Amino acid sequence: MAAFLDQTYGPDIQLAELRDPRHTYLLAEMQGQAVGYAKVWRDSPLGLSLTAADEPATSRLELKQLYVAQDWIGTGLGASLMRRVLELAQAEACRCVVLGVWEHNARAKAFYERFGFRQIGQHEFRICTNVSTDLILRKGLAGRAQD
Repeated sequence: MAAFLDQTYGPDIQLAELRDPRHTYLLAEMQGQAVGYAKVWRDSPLGLSLTAADEPATSRLELKQLYVAQDWIGTGLGASLMRRVLELAQAEACRCVVLGVWEHNARAKAFYERFGFRQIGQHEFRICTNVSTDLILRKGLAGRAQD
């Protein structure tokens, strides 16, 4: 786990992501304290067919992370962050939003289903030697051509 965290997180890595125009962080703050965030990535290839090279990744937004502090779970904060992600996708004329969720995370799966996400596939998620299955979920956006 320490090796995974070192490769995935750190000041230089996060600074590079903050500078990358493909990434956006949405922060939730209450009384000066960070209580949640969402990280999105533009032009994600997640869920695209490997055999269809002509399928564009453009106009897709991937929700990479959505986390709420333990004390704020159940308050509607996660739903507020999700609504903001969907508003951002609409404002940027995205055709869909995609995400990966651990197959055994029932609470997260139910949350995403309430927002209209549906499973379109799955892929392996590796943390060092531990291999898990993430479900790939997708939500098409109204009025947009679907990919």
